[in-house]
Amino acid sequence: MPRYIVERTFPTGLHIPTDPDGAASCLTVVDNNADEAVTWVHSYVSDDKSKTFCVYDGPNPEAIRVAAQRNSLPVDRITQVRVLDPYFYV
Repeated sequence: MPRYIVERTFPTGLHIPTDPDGAASCLTVVDNNADEAVTWVHSYVSDDKSKTFCVYDGPNPEAIRVAAQRNSLPVDRITQVRVLDPYFYV
């Protein structure tokens, strides 16, 4: 399955509560993604919470866009990536 970095901008910041409601919100994203054969691996969030860089596995960028729309999440850019591990060369 191809891997992608999905860049998102949240002008007022990304605010996910660290409580059961926040967990439920994340699980809803996971469930909606599954309908498109998309897997959210993990995300990096900027210090000011205005940008996220999310690692996704999915069949193609369109499936990731459809899943994002279903989850009401913005998409600035989707870039297909491959792993470059510095320890591979050691």
